This record gives sequence, structure tokens and C-alpha cells, in this order.
Amino acid sequence: METEILEALCNDWLAAWTGNNPEKLISFYAVDAYYQDPANPKGISEQEHLLNYLKKLLARNPKWKWELVELFPTKQGFNLKWKAIIPTANRQIVEFGMDIVELDSDKRKIIRNEVYFDPTQLLSALN
Repeated sequence: METEILEALCNDWLAAWTGNNPEKLISFYAVDAYYQDPANPKGISEQEHLLNYLKKLLARNPKWKWELVELFPTKQGFNLKWKAIIPTANRQIVEFGMDIVELDSDKRKIIRNEVYFDPTQLLSALN
């Protein structure tokens, strides 16, 4: 798959993380998708469970913004470096991290999404 197509998909997906619209965000994921992040180190399987998690997560963070920093195409999808701007009650957090993203055979839906970043700064701002 061409890098430009992957970048367009990635940018649309990252934009869906902003604005508290979990139904839009879940539309990027396959029904049997697997999702893992620092808050869920054992992962979440199945779209229904992921949607419930996203509803809570996005409701708490409706104004955060995610930006693509660098994309690395892989055989099954892409890896990406990202930048997140996360407003909190006391300050704005700027966080950098990476995702491993695997796509279905049609390259239209995410079947695996592993999120990696150090949550220390975010957790201290929330407490």
C-alpha cells in the first residue's frame, strides 16, 4: 500500500480521537479488533468492549489533539510516531508516543492497535 494512502488513513483516524465522538472512532476498527494501551496492558478485544472504553476515555478528553509525526509502513499496516496535546485542568500536556497498527486484508479496518508512551506526566497532571 502506498505511503500516501496510509498517511491519509492515519490522519483521519488520529483526527477521530478528538471531539468526543466514539462512534466515529470505532468505525476505524474491525469487529474483532485488539486494542492495548498503558491503561489496558492486557488489551481489549471485541468492538463492543472497545467502544465502551472509548466512550469513557473520549468523554474525559474531548479536546485532546493527535498529530502524526512519522509513519513507517509495514507488511500488515504501519507504525507511527505521534504527538498528543492534552489539556488538563492545570496545564496542557504534550506527549509523544508510538502505535503499532495492523490492518485487515482490505487495508480498511484496524485489527490490532498497540499504543506505547510513558503516562507518568499525564497521570501526575490528572492527580
